[in-house]
Amino acid sequence: MPERTRLGHYARLIRLHRPIGTVLLAWPMLWALWVAGNGAPDPGLLAVFLTGAFLMRSAGCAINDYFDRGLDRHVARTRDRPLASGAIPVAEALAVIGILLVLAATLAILCLNRAALLLTPAALLLVVIYPLMKRITRVPQLFLGIAFSWPVLMVFAAVREQLPLTAWLLFAAGVCWTVAYDTEYAMADRTDDRRLGIGSTALLLGHRDRLAVAILHIICLALLAAVGTTLGPLFPLGLVGAAGSAIWQQYLLRDRAPRSCIRAFTNNGWFGLWVFLGVLAG
Repeated sequence: MPERTRLGHYARLIRLHRPIGTVLLAWPMLWALWVAGNGAPDPGLLAVFLTGAFLMRSAGCAINDYFDRGLDRHVARTRDRPLASGAIPVAEALAVIGILLVLAATLAILCLNRAALLLTPAALLLVVIYPLMKRITRVPQLFLGIAFSWPVLMVFAAVREQLPLTAWLLFAAGVCWTVAYDTEYAMADRTDDRRLGIGSTALLLGHRDRLAVAILHIICLALLAAVGTTLGPLFPLGLVGAAGSAIWQQYLLRDRAPRSCIRAFTNNGWFGLWVFLGVLAG
């Protein structure tokens, strides 16, 4: 197999061609860095956490494909993934996963303080077990929300060496937001998930899925508004923009067409940006 083709398969394994996942993971982390750093985050910590976001999301995608390689062969959208199609041997995929996790752990050990290091094992564990949750629970999106929001706590631990109420408010906002957008993603896969016996909030909620997404967005915005009491008067402008993004997503979800559900999911990149701009303005 030509080297360029093999590298291309590795890139697809860690989703280099779909950076939206890394973007969504990074936004709550960036909110936390600016809030915890009082508007002036340490450049070194910023680089560490952004690098960590890329490594952990890449590892998470590869782990997901490892566990789902048998299921992915039966879904049109995923059957061409490197492990499902056999383009990459399982042993090589496991090696990639190991390297990514070791790099992430090494980065944490070398660059983070003791308070943040105490939270690192849980972050690694969440990345490993999340792909299994769809097999043993009907709400795997909740576990993804915890995994994607955990860096918020690590940021506050790294910057302030404590977890104040603001950290927990941002963490809870991140969980609600993640469950909302991953439910949108699951809405696109509802037919295949039902056929394969995979759990998801989209299947659990049924026709209440759009309402649940709206409620989760509202709760997220309310929690962010609570955080905003410690910021400047311009912060709410960011929340207005984020609310507009949430409303647009409801429009996209109106007929629950899979392609429109994916568009709603990716639109959350703008939701996160609006909140970040509000934090900057505040």
